[in-house]
Amino acid sequence: MTRVSRLGLLVLLLFAALGSLGTAALAQDTEQIGGRLVADGDGVPGVDIAVATIDGELVGVGTSDDNGEWSVELPEAGTYLVTIDVATLPAGVELRDPERQELELRVSEGSSATALFALGEREEVGSILLQRLAQSTFNGVKFGLIIAMTAIGLSLIFGTTGLINFAHGDLVTLGAFLAYTFNVIVGLHLIPSALIAIVLTAAFSGGIDAGLWRPLRRRGTGLIAMLVISIGLAFVIRHVILFFFGGSRRPYNDYPLQLATQVGPVRVQPVELWVMGLSVLILVGVALMLTRTRLGKGMRAVADNRDLAESSGIDVQRVILSVWIMGGGLTAVGGIFLGMIESVDYLMGFRLLLLMFAGVILGGLGTAYGAMLGSLIVGLVSEVSTVFFSSQLKYVWALGVLIIILLVRPQGLLGQKERIG
Repeated sequence: MTRVSRLGLLVLLLFAALGSLGTAALAQDTEQIGGRLVADGDGVPGVDIAVATIDGELVGVGTSDDNGEWSVELPEAGTYLVTIDVATLPAGVELRDPERQELELRVSEGSSATALFALGEREEVGSILLQRLAQSTFNGVKFGLIIAMTAIGLSLIFGTTGLINFAHGDLVTLGAFLAYTFNVIVGLHLIPSALIAIVLTAAFSGGIDAGLWRPLRRRGTGLIAMLVISIGLAFVIRHVILFFFGGSRRPYNDYPLQLATQVGPVRVQPVELWVMGLSVLILVGVALMLTRTRLGKGMRAVADNRDLAESSGIDVQRVILSVWIMGGGLTAVGGIFLGMIESVDYLMGFRLLLLMFAGVILGGLGTAYGAMLGSLIVGLVSEVSTVFFSSQLKYVWALGVLIIILLVRPQGLLGQKERIG
C-alpha cells in the first residue's frame, strides 16, 4: 500500500473517530455554580443569573444578595450555560463585554464552578477583541505544546514502522490515570506520582511493542491488519480504565484551580506557566536527542530508510523499541499536563487523538519536527477560532486549515516529496 493510500485511509478513519466521540456519564453529587457580582468594589444585589444545561433546559435561577453573591445547585456534574439577565442590573451598571452575557462552564463531580461577569463601564469593542485574541493565542500555544509532546511518538512510530497507532491516545489517558492513582489514592505528591506514571507508561508502551507488534512484524502481518489491532487495543485500554475509575472527571489533589494573574491582556495561572515552561524544555530536549545522540540519529535513519539503516549496521528492532518507550513516556507527560490544566477522564486521550493525527499530517508524516510544528499550528487555530466562532467548532477549523495546507503542500510542512509508483 502506498503512503498516499494510507493517508487517505487515515483521513477516513479520522472522520469516523470524530463522529463517534462520546461523553462520559457523571455521577450525582453536590455540584454547584456560583459567583459574586461586583461593581466599583461593591456587591451588586438583585441580579438574576440563569443556569441551563448545554441543551437549553433550565436548571435554576440565582439572585445576587446584598453582598452580590449567588449560587445555583446542579443535578449532576457536566457542562452548563450561565446567563446573566442584564435587564435586572441596577441603573448605571453595565456588562463590560456584551458578548460574555452567556458563559459555558464545566463542573466536575463533587466540585463547584465560578462564573465571572465583569461589571462597570463598557469597554471599547477593539479593546475587547484584542484582549480575547491575546488570551486565545496564549491558550493555543499552551494547548499546542501538549499536543506536540503526545504527537512526537505517534509520528516516529509511523516513520519507523508504518503503523498508524490508534491506541496512542489511550496511552495519554493511561499516563494521566496512573498519576491520579499515586497522587489521590496512594497519597503521594503529584511530582513523584507523575514520575512514576511516566516510567510505567513508557514500560507499558515498550512491552506492547516487544510482546505484540514485534511478533506481528516477524510474521509479516499487513499494516491494515495491524491498524485494526491497534483500534481493538485502544478499546481495551479505554474500557479497562473506565471499569476501574468510572466515567466522571477527576482532578488531582495538588495544583488545583489557582487565582489568575493579569499579565497585560492575558490572565495566567501559575500552573499554566509551569506546564508551558516544562513542555518547552522537554521538546527542546527531544530535539537535541534526535540530532546529537547516536540513538536519535538511528531513529531518524530508520524513519528515513529502514533497509538502508539496517544494512549500515543499525539495530532496527532496538531503535523501534526505543521509539515506543520514548513515545509512551511523552504521551504520559502530555496526559498529566492536560489533567493539571483541566481534569482527568477516560476519554481525554481519545478526544486528543484526532488533533494528534492532524498535527502529524500537517507537519509531515514520520518527522518529529513536523509533528511539533503541526501540533502548535493546530492548537493555535483551534483556540483562536473561538474568538470569532462557537467553541464547539474549534476542531473543525483546525481540520479546515489542515485540508487547505495539504492542497498546497501534500507532503506536509516539513515532509519530503516522494515518488509514488
